[in-house]
Amino acid sequence: MDISVVVPLYNEAESIGELFEWIARVMRREGFSYEVIFVNDGSTDASWSVIEGLAKEHDEVRAIKFRRNYGKSPALFCGFKAAQGEVVITMDADLQDSPDEIPELRRMIVEDGYDLVSGYKQNRRKGDPLSKTVPTKLFNAVTRRVSGIHNLHDFNCGLKAYRLEVVKNIEVYGEMHRFIPYLAKNAGFDKIGEKPVHHQARQYGKSKYMGWNRFVNGYLDLMTLWFLSVFGKKPMHVFGFLGTIMFIIGFASALVIGIAKIYALSTGTPARLVTASPYFYLALTMMIIGTQFFLAGFVGDLISRSAATRNDYQIESAIRCER
Repeated sequence: MDISVVVPLYNEAESIGELFEWIARVMRREGFSYEVIFVNDGSTDASWSVIEGLAKEHDEVRAIKFRRNYGKSPALFCGFKAAQGEVVITMDADLQDSPDEIPELRRMIVEDGYDLVSGYKQNRRKGDPLSKTVPTKLFNAVTRRVSGIHNLHDFNCGLKAYRLEVVKNIEVYGEMHRFIPYLAKNAGFDKIGEKPVHHQARQYGKSKYMGWNRFVNGYLDLMTLWFLSVFGKKPMHVFGFLGTIMFIIGFASALVIGIAKIYALSTGTPARLVTASPYFYLALTMMIIGTQFFLAGFVGDLISRSAATRNDYQIESAIRCER
């Protein structure tokens, strides 16, 4: 199979049929063999009914339905797991991503040898509020700096192309869909390109990804990903270092207090009890915190990262996909 198109969606009943027809038209024109995998992320509208109707008429339609809304990353994870095409394309279901971009995205993967090609949205709607444009630019700038992928301008663009091997070797969870290029790079797929793509105005409904909280969560996720990529295999290098430094400082402080006390006793100089000094308790606290850092600081993160149920999502129905 030439292409798998993975489409995560939430309450997009109005646009699903039109999107599929557009994709099918492009595939017929180019002569590609393909599949379209719709991942219904707990929609409360008629999205699943529309998908079922398409599946009855078109063998290329495959679909997964979540029992509830999990988010875009879980939807992509399950879509990637089901994909079979040589090249995997992801796009949103709101018709803002153009299927006409698919042939060139595939060519960049197959002929130019890229592992991943990310879209760079052009023709953005002018007049977007500063509350949207400023955080977006800042987010992308910080992500470029932290990830080391300096040639990408729009990490959050939903229109991307991947070599099949890439999606089978990365794990998208939580809200990590924003950082798939970074995940791919950490997995050893570092030939990452960018293609300017046409960004269309939304025709139906409203955006599901608005608000400042997505940027706050994005930065937190980026810091988590950076930490795991740098220290995930060697957590003692950071927690052990911090714990050791704090313990040494606390121990040295307690030692100074003890030596001062012994000196005062040996010379007959009046001195108060060691436990009467606030510095003793500060030193003791530093030692305790240092020990905790050393022993337990990274345990919770590692347990969470290796939890068997982290990507266990309840799938209610599936069409031509394993449940």
